[in-house]
Amino acid sequence: MKKVWIGFALTVSMFVVQACSSAQKTTTLLGAGSTFVYPLFSKMFSEYQSSHGTKVNYQAIGSGGGIRQLINHTVDFGATDAFMSDEELQQAGGAILHIPICLGAVVLSYNLPQAPPLRLTPEVIADIFLGNITNWSDPRIAEVNPGIFLPDLEITVIHRSDGSGTTYIFSDYLSKVSPEWAKRVGRGKSLNWPVGLGAKGNPGVAGLIQQTPGAIGYIELTYALQMGIPFATVQNASGKFIHPSVQSVSKAAEIPIPPDTRVSLTNTDAPDGYPISGFTWVIVYQEQSYGGRSKARAEALAQLLWWMIHEGQSYTQPLNYAPLPESAVKAAETLLRSLTYQGQPLLPG
Repeated sequence: MKKVWIGFALTVSMFVVQACSSAQKTTTLLGAGSTFVYPLFSKMFSEYQSSHGTKVNYQAIGSGGGIRQLINHTVDFGATDAFMSDEELQQAGGAILHIPICLGAVVLSYNLPQAPPLRLTPEVIADIFLGNITNWSDPRIAEVNPGIFLPDLEITVIHRSDGSGTTYIFSDYLSKVSPEWAKRVGRGKSLNWPVGLGAKGNPGVAGLIQQTPGAIGYIELTYALQMGIPFATVQNASGKFIHPSVQSVSKAAEIPIPPDTRVSLTNTDAPDGYPISGFTWVIVYQEQSYGGRSKARAEALAQLLWWMIHEGQSYTQPLNYAPLPESAVKAAETLLRSLTYQGQPLLPG
C-alpha cells in the first residue's frame, strides 16, 4: 500500500512540474497602435490564445503611438493605418516590415434629427472640414440630397485629437480631392485642424458625435455599425455614390500592391470602390534579435503574423473589415519569410 501511495505522489509531482514548466513557456507578446482595427484584433488575439497558447496584450493608443512604441523598443509590434514615412523609417534604426492585415473604411458619421440618409461629394466633404460650409441647410448639401429634410442647424466637426492612422487615411483622401485642403492642411496622422472639436481614438470621436446635435466626424465603419451611428454614401472618382461596405472596400484594393505594401487606397479609380479606404499594417523589425530578445519570442511573433494573414482572415468580414486580396497575402508572405533572428530566417522559405 505504501509503494502505491509513493507512486501516486510521484505521478502527481511530475504532473505539477510539467504544468508549471508549460505555464512558464507561455509567451505574452506586446503590441500597440491603431484603434481603427481594435475590434478585429480583440477577436483575433482571443482566438489565437485559445488555439495556440500565445497571449497578445494589445493597447489601442492610435497609430502614431504604435509607431513610437515600436521605435522605442517597448513593444513587439506596432499597428498603423498609415504606413511609416521615410523619416520614421530612418528613426527606427533598422529595417521595418509592413505586414498588411486587413482593409477598412473610414466613414462620415453624423448626428441629425431623424437620421436622414445622406449623400456627400468630395467637394462638400472638404468644404465642411475646412469650415467653408457651416450649416446643414447649405444649398450645396441640399443639391446632392434632393427630397431630404436638412435642418437649419450649425455643423460641428469632430476630429481626432491623437496621432491617428484614421486621420491619415481621411486627410490623404482630402488632399487628393481638394487643392485647398492640400495647400492649407495636408495629410498626416496629426493635423492643425481649421475647425472642430477633438476626441481621442475612434471610440472617442464616435461618442462625441452621438452627444453633439449637428455633428459630423470620421470613424472606422465597425464603430459606426456597432454604435448605431448613421454614415454617408460618398461619391467616388468615377462619379458613383458608394455605400461603405466590406464589398466596396475590397473593390478599392483592386490595384497593384508594391513589394513593401506601402500603398494608398484613397480616391480609388475602381468604379465600384469606396473612396476612403485603407490598409491596416502590423509593423515589426526585420531583424528580431534586437534589445536582448529571445529567439523563442521572435518565433512566436512570426507564427502569430503568419496565422493572422491566413487563418485569421476568417474573422475580418463578420466584423465589417475586408479580407486581404490574394496579391496582398502573397506580398505579406514574402515579407514574413524575410524575418530573421541573428541573420537566420524565422519561417521556412
